[in-house]
Amino acid sequence: MNSPRRALEDDPLRLDRQLCFPLYAATNLLARVYRPLLEPLGLTYSQYLAMLVLWERSPMSVGDLGDCLYLENGTLTPLLKRMERGGFITRRRDPEDERRVLITLTAHGLDLRSDAKAVPERLSRRLDLDESAIVELRDSVKSLVRILSSQKNSASSTRSHSAI
Repeated sequence: MNSPRRALEDDPLRLDRQLCFPLYAATNLLARVYRPLLEPLGLTYSQYLAMLVLWERSPMSVGDLGDCLYLENGTLTPLLKRMERGGFITRRRDPEDERRVLITLTAHGLDLRSDAKAVPERLSRRLDLDESAIVELRDSVKSLVRILSSQKNSASSTRSHSAI
């Protein structure tokens, strides 16, 4: 006979048995650790992630940025509006395709990159993790992102095929 305690330990809905919760908690806690590192730059955590992509390749379309960050346009648009008001980016219609909006870094946005170079090292010191631990953790999470991304792609292709 199962005891109530044993039943609770085996409960598949216990928070500590979920994959989603440690990822959710880590994301929230990591954003808090980043906050004091990014405040001097005038960036939020989400804006910093967008800037990382834009420093690699600007100009780019809103859709392409959303794909890189796994964000939908409805989430990205308010973020980009704040970044534009902050003087980090400009947004304009693509002259070759009016449906697309292109994001370009401003001079201020480009210059901010040199100040932001210190952020990864400062984060590493705050977390007290050496480079190999960070690489291992990042690679593990990237594997999960690949798995989840392929699930999203297969779900959308299943939906489109079921409509045929």
